[in-house]
Amino acid sequence: MAEAAALAADPAEALRRAQQGKGYWRRVWERLREDKVTLTVTAVLLALLIMAIFAPWFATHDPYEGSVLRRLKPVGTPGHWLGTDEVGRDLWSRMVYGGRLSLLAGVLPVFLALLIGGFLGIVAGYAGRLVNSVIMRMTDVLYAFPSVLLAVAITGILGAGLFNTILALTVSFIPPIIRISESVTTQVRHLAFVEAARASGARPLTIMRYHVLNNVLGPILVYASSLISICIILAAGLSFLGLGVTPPNAEWGLMLNNLRQALWVSPIVAALPGVMIFITSMCFNLMSDGLRQAMDVRL
Repeated sequence: MAEAAALAADPAEALRRAQQGKGYWRRVWERLREDKVTLTVTAVLLALLIMAIFAPWFATHDPYEGSVLRRLKPVGTPGHWLGTDEVGRDLWSRMVYGGRLSLLAGVLPVFLALLIGGFLGIVAGYAGRLVNSVIMRMTDVLYAFPSVLLAVAITGILGAGLFNTILALTVSFIPPIIRISESVTTQVRHLAFVEAARASGARPLTIMRYHVLNNVLGPILVYASSLISICIILAAGLSFLGLGVTPPNAEWGLMLNNLRQALWVSPIVAALPGVMIFITSMCFNLMSDGLRQAMDVRL
């Protein structure tokens, strides 16, 4: 409390510490620029994102137009350089359009879970006592179910579809994000600068917004970024089981399910959607590791 009172009485010291915080983020950015692996996988993810957004410009054929005469063409076929699927649709165009739904189903649930779970976790960690007990006990109820089982149960009840998939995955990822947010907030709320803000008469919402959030956002973002790869795999798994995106939409998990019967006839073509799922999830994993290492710096 003595240090907190000193900081409250000395604005210059508080300003110096704020500048140190800015220096921390500058060093994080410098370490990221030197990490070639993180920069490479980030460039790959940006390329996939651009291709998904501007799919009509990158696709060479209508992704929904098929032909029995050209079904299961091999890789390298003139006009269909990645071959065709089980009903003769161009696989390259299907892969490009499939990136839209696969990335959406992988990123959006984590983003929504980050907003909801991060808010609830910070409130629980800062408020403590009764508020903490209520939020964390409700979290424990959802946390008792594995993410895969919870997502399958929700989509099984609500039915297949992109919206239900996103809803199920969002609910599945809220509990772990609440736990991480509550844990780091509990560690921060007793530090000197928070005590100084509290002693100066700042409101709880102001303290959480300007003091707590700035110091817990980094670890929460790093953890959330590591969940994107898991979310992409879960979304593809739900579509593979018939609980996710419905035909004839292009989505990597659904494409993998449709092509599995052609595995012995055209194994390379049948494996391509799985390769895209693997590459995308690995890129998100490596990017998350790079963020974690870059943020592990000390002034």
